[in-house]
Amino acid sequence: MAVEEIHAEMVSSVWKVLVAPGSEVTAGDTLVILESMKMEIPVLTERAGVVQELHVVEGEVLQEGDLIATVVGG
Repeated sequence: MAVEEIHAEMVSSVWKVLVAPGSEVTAGDTLVILESMKMEIPVLTERAGVVQELHVVEGEVLQEGDLIATVVGG
């Protein structure tokens, strides 16, 4: 079973959370939308699977490298 950990690529804030733990996702789905320097940045999953854990909440400030979500795929 493959596990994908999704991390923040830059300092940003969580503008909108679009999934919850247990949500089924396909490759390319947007999990959350981050905001940095007045730009909206969608965070996508690279594989199909199920969101095992969501590590962020709306309004939270993230640092580069912070864990956003874990997706488990078959």
